[in-house]
Amino acid sequence: MIRRPRLPAPEDFTAPSHSPLVTARLGLWLGVAFGLCFGTGLLSHYLQHPPGWFTWPTRPVNLYRITQGVHVLSGVAAIPLLLAKLWSVYPRLFVRPPVRQPIRLSAHALERISVLVLVCAAFFELVTGLFNVAQSYPWGFFFPTAHYAVAWLVVGAMLLHVAVKLPVARAALKTPLRRRRAAPGPDDRDTAQRRAFLRTSAGVAGVAVLATAGVTVPWLRRVSPLAWRSATGPQGVPINRTAAAARIAVPPDWRLEIVWPGGRDTVSLADLAALPQRTAELPIACVEGWSASAHWTGVPVVELLRRAGAPTGRPVRVTSLETDGLYAASTLPAAHARDPLTLLALRINGEQLSPDHGYPCRLIAPSRPGVLQTKWVARLEVLR
Repeated sequence: MIRRPRLPAPEDFTAPSHSPLVTARLGLWLGVAFGLCFGTGLLSHYLQHPPGWFTWPTRPVNLYRITQGVHVLSGVAAIPLLLAKLWSVYPRLFVRPPVRQPIRLSAHALERISVLVLVCAAFFELVTGLFNVAQSYPWGFFFPTAHYAVAWLVVGAMLLHVAVKLPVARAALKTPLRRRRAAPGPDDRDTAQRRAFLRTSAGVAGVAVLATAGVTVPWLRRVSPLAWRSATGPQGVPINRTAAAARIAVPPDWRLEIVWPGGRDTVSLADLAALPQRTAELPIACVEGWSASAHWTGVPVVELLRRAGAPTGRPVRVTSLETDGLYAASTLPAAHARDPLTLLALRINGEQLSPDHGYPCRLIAPSRPGVLQTKWVARLEVLR
């Protein structure tokens, strides 16, 4: 006779880790991680798709590097914290209220629906985020749009969940893990196990961050075995898109076109090289969370526009030789266009740009996402 396996029951999960005292503390940590991830992700989205009211400073030059690094690393930390929190409330997620109390049943159902939305949306964000940093997209939707939309769903469901559970969470957070007793007893063993579970959860989250933080913190690269980008690459700086992948063919008679309302000018590569050059140490900071600094040498965009007789202090549209890429063009806000550290770079770390780094010239500006640091520049257009 074959016995069917018995499904787990609530009484099977009596470990001290299945306690509101543990769940509330994990929820607090997870809320901080999600809050950091959402806030910095919102900044990154607005930088790439700026609404009319949004402005972003050019200083400090590493600002976007920091915010995007925090975005990705807080997402990494949230993965073990989310799993630990779900474990602490299992199997209470599946407890059904008494059917004879319709009001309680309705409230319970609404609460469970909100939790289901929160868990599914959170896993969607974290899993697709991991695939994004690996630059693997085994789905048919456009990642930035879906990731941005579901992020709002996570925040809405999380706020609803906090509102419902606030009395329980507040009481649990005010209750110390260990109460003063005259003599040791079973409660002390429970306290030790709860503390061990919390320390383990925090430790795993910390190890996950440390193992990946080298992608954006240079001095941690040697202790970050899971970093998805190393410091190596063409001319010592990593890249996401090669010249071959972008199908770049630089014409022998290449000239940079500068256009503004009522005027036009062209400049050859030799003309650019003959102009006064400026060298600045600026990072390439990509939306995937990795970043690397380099010394870039080139002509400040504001000086190039001034030399051509074009107006300054306005947004500038930068267009690449690339024709079919999603980021073949970008718009420099007025603040970046007039910043003397915004360069049309010709050299990197003292060497002429390689094709993969944007030869014949590329844009490099302080505190900007890497996808907006347009390579293989062919045209500058001053906007109204």
